[in-house]
Amino acid sequence: MAATTPTHAATKPAALALGTERIRKLLVQYAVPAIIAMTATSLYNMVDSIFIGQGVGPLAISGLALTFPLMNLSAAFGAMVGVGAATLISMRLGQRDYATAQNVLGNVLILNTIIGVAFAVLMLLFLDPVLYFFGASEATIGYARDYMQIILAGNVVTHMYLGLNAVLRAAGHPRKSMNATIITVLLNAVLDPIFIFWFDWGIRGAAIATILAQIIALTWQLRLLSNPHELLHFRRGIYRLKRTIVHHILAIGMAPFLMNLAACLITILINRSFKEHGGDLMIGAYGITNRVAFLFVMIIMGLNQGMQPIAGYNYGARQYDRVLRVTRLTIYGATAVSLAAFLLGEAAPQLVISLFTHDQELIALSVTGMRLSFLMFPLVGFQMVATNFFQSLGMASKAIFLSLSRQLLFLMPALLLLPYLFDKMELEASWGVWCALPASDLLAAVVTALLLVSQLRKFGQKIA
Repeated sequence: MAATTPTHAATKPAALALGTERIRKLLVQYAVPAIIAMTATSLYNMVDSIFIGQGVGPLAISGLALTFPLMNLSAAFGAMVGVGAATLISMRLGQRDYATAQNVLGNVLILNTIIGVAFAVLMLLFLDPVLYFFGASEATIGYARDYMQIILAGNVVTHMYLGLNAVLRAAGHPRKSMNATIITVLLNAVLDPIFIFWFDWGIRGAAIATILAQIIALTWQLRLLSNPHELLHFRRGIYRLKRTIVHHILAIGMAPFLMNLAACLITILINRSFKEHGGDLMIGAYGITNRVAFLFVMIIMGLNQGMQPIAGYNYGARQYDRVLRVTRLTIYGATAVSLAAFLLGEAAPQLVISLFTHDQELIALSVTGMRLSFLMFPLVGFQMVATNFFQSLGMASKAIFLSLSRQLLFLMPALLLLPYLFDKMELEASWGVWCALPASDLLAAVVTALLLVSQLRKFGQKIA
C-alpha cells in the first residue's frame, strides 16, 4: 500500500522523532513511562496477592497461584495481538505508511473482541477440569474458581485494555499509556480492601476490583483514540479485518504468544510437581516467589517496551546504527535490574515474603524457594532484551526460538529430571523443582548470546 499523509501534519513529530532524536534521550522518554506502567502492573498483581493472603488466608494464595497458568494463557492471546500490532505500527510509521498503521488500529479492536470473548466462553465451560489439571485440590479449587469466574467474565476488557495500551506507545504516546496503567493500579489498590474486607467478598472481591479498574481505564483509552486530531484514531473504514494486516500481526505476535503459552505449560508442570513433592502450601510459596520475580521482570519489560518503537522505527528507516545503540543501552539497564533482583532474593527474602503472609510454614518454604530460584537472575535481563530485539525488528522466527528455548528446551526437561535426581541423592525433591529455574536461565543466556552476537555483526557490516 502506498504511503499516505495523515490529515493532521502537526501530529507527526512524536513519531518522526524516533528517527532523529538522541537515542539515550528517546530511551528515557519511552522507557521511563513504560517502566512506571509495568512496575505499577506488577504492584497491581502483588496488591491482589497481599490482600488475599492477609485477608483470606494462606490456602487462598495457593488458590490464586493455580490461576497463573490460565492468566498466562489469556495473556498469550492478548500479547499476540497487542505486541504484534504495536511492532507493525512502529515499522509502518518508520516507512511513512500512515494508512496501513491506521488500519492496524481498527484490526486490533476487532481481533481483541473476537479472541477475548471466545477464550472466556471456552474456559468458563471447562473451568473446574482445567483447574484440577493445573494442580488444584479440594482445599484450593474453591478459591481458584471464585477468582477466575470473575476474571474470565471480563476477559475481553483485559485484552482490549492491554492491546490499546500497546498501540498508544507505538503511536508516540508513552506517557498516556503509562497513565492508563497507573489509573488501573490506583483504582485496584483502593477497591481491593473495600471489596475484600468491607463488603466481605473475599477472593471474588479482588477479581471484581481488577476488572472494574480495567473497565474505567479502557473507557479513558477509547476516548483518547477517538480524538480526530491524533495521528492514529478511530474512524470509519478501518474495522474490516484485512488478511495481510492480520497475518503480520499474528506472525510478529507469535513470539510473545508462544512465550506466554510456554509459561502456562511450565507453570502447570511446576504446580503439579510441587503438589506431588510438597503439597498445597508449596504451590503458595511458588506463587509468592513468582510475584516477586514478576516485579523485576515487568521492569525489564518496561525497558523493552521503551526500546520497541525506537528499534522498530529505525529498522524500518534502515538506520541500523541507531538500532544497535538502543539495543546496547537497553541491555545495560535490564542487567542492572536483574542484578538488583538477585541481591534482594539472596540477601533479604524473608523481608519481602512477610508482606504476603504471617504463616510461618509458608514463609519458610518461600524463603528457600526464592534463594534457589534467583541464583541466575542476573542473566534474565539480557535474555529478555535479546528476544525483544528480534521481535521489534519483525524477525519472528528468531524471537520465537529464543522465547521457547528457556521454557521448553531447558526448563521443562530440568523440571522432569532434577526432582528425580535430588530424591535419589536423598535431598528434598522440591529443591530440584526450584533449581530447575536457575539452570534454565543459565543455558538460555548462552544460546541467546550466540544468536544476538551473530545478528549484531550483520548490522555492523551494513553500517560499515
